[in-house]
Amino acid sequence: MAHPKRKISKTRRDKRRTHYKASVPQVAIDPTTGESHLYHRAHWHEGKLYYRGQVLIDNTEEEVA
Repeated sequence: MAHPKRKISKTRRDKRRTHYKASVPQVAIDPTTGESHLYHRAHWHEGKLYYRGQVLIDNTEEEVA
């Protein structure tokens, strides 16, 4: 088995690990509905699928009929 020749200090070890960071997802607020959603993603609100403030799919008509 491989053995280190010298002990790696806590500082050096922690410097190496700084590159692995959890990123916080960016959240946008839809101007039409006021709902918060992830950027560049469509989201559902009251039976309608919205993307960039426009309705893509409207399921409310199908439920009534």
